[in-house]
Amino acid sequence: MAGIQGMADWRVWVMFVVGLTLIWLAVRKKYEPNLLLPMGFGCLLANIPQSSAVGGGFLDILFKAGIANELFPILIFVGVGAMIDFGPLLQDPEMLFFGAAAQLGIFLTMMLALVVGRLPGVEGITGLREAAAIGIIGAADGPTSIYVAARFAPGLIGPITVAAYSYMALVPIIQPPVVRLLTTRDERMIRMRNPEHEVSRAVRIIFPIAVTLIAGVLAPMSVALVGSLMFGNLLRESGVTERLSATAQNELTSLVTMVLGITIGSTMQGERFLNLTTLLILSMGLIAFILDTAAGVLFAKLMNLFRKQKINPMIGACGISAFPMSARVIQRMAQQEDGSNFIIMHAVGANVAGQIGSIIAGGLILALVR
Repeated sequence: MAGIQGMADWRVWVMFVVGLTLIWLAVRKKYEPNLLLPMGFGCLLANIPQSSAVGGGFLDILFKAGIANELFPILIFVGVGAMIDFGPLLQDPEMLFFGAAAQLGIFLTMMLALVVGRLPGVEGITGLREAAAIGIIGAADGPTSIYVAARFAPGLIGPITVAAYSYMALVPIIQPPVVRLLTTRDERMIRMRNPEHEVSRAVRIIFPIAVTLIAGVLAPMSVALVGSLMFGNLLRESGVTERLSATAQNELTSLVTMVLGITIGSTMQGERFLNLTTLLILSMGLIAFILDTAAGVLFAKLMNLFRKQKINPMIGACGISAFPMSARVIQRMAQQEDGSNFIIMHAVGANVAGQIGSIIAGGLILALVR
């Protein structure tokens, strides 16, 4: 009877709608289905009145075992690293600049969150730690967002994760208007030469090791994030661990994503999720994505002032970590202007640079914010 009585709470019905909407987006629109579908179902489980799945149930156990101690995001990074081909970046290393420039939105959104947190009626954003957890949505990297939020603002992990993964799925909608606003048609039609040299196996093997060591020395707090990503990539590139690489790309990633999604969904309980703070976090997450995209494009335009061989400024938008969605979006935009213009290799190079940039940015935030 207690469960039936609990259905009188309007928040239960609203969260049912939220959960079903996430499932609909996954099934109908195919927006990040591997994550949004488990998240939506976890939301339903958590909001059934007197649910045995939470309040000491299996979802609470999973949260403590994999999110509170940051294990799940680390395992996801191993799988992501095994999937990524850093070849386009190694062929054109200057793409690293875009991976760095497109993280500007993280820090601008942090400052915005600090201001918003002082507004009347806003709860949960009490200082720099919470602002950092919100700003990291701009990394366009779900596991990094979860990792930082679990460390700095566990009470906000639900809306932060929903914002991060929802906007990653909406990159094809968010980025094109920003890119068109900041570029001319002539700029969008700029052709770029594809690198002709191949990347040797030795370079591919050395790269993940070197990145781990350099990033670890510069930002020790990033070692868990960078190290797991690069370990997965080393499994891929070594050529001697095909079974481990395949397992990381498939079984490991699929299993952890499923468990991660349903566990994150369980944090979306109505009494904690339905408030002004959640709405503000979702809004600031969108702003962070827009600022990241704009920063990358504007940085490319700045570089063109000093170059004879011009860069298509749309490439700068790929500096966010939403891999490979952003690269596909920019290639599609280039072909809308000129059907024979192929900039996909450069776009992918900037996109994987964004993956590295977002992790290092997350590590710096973890190191500097107290």
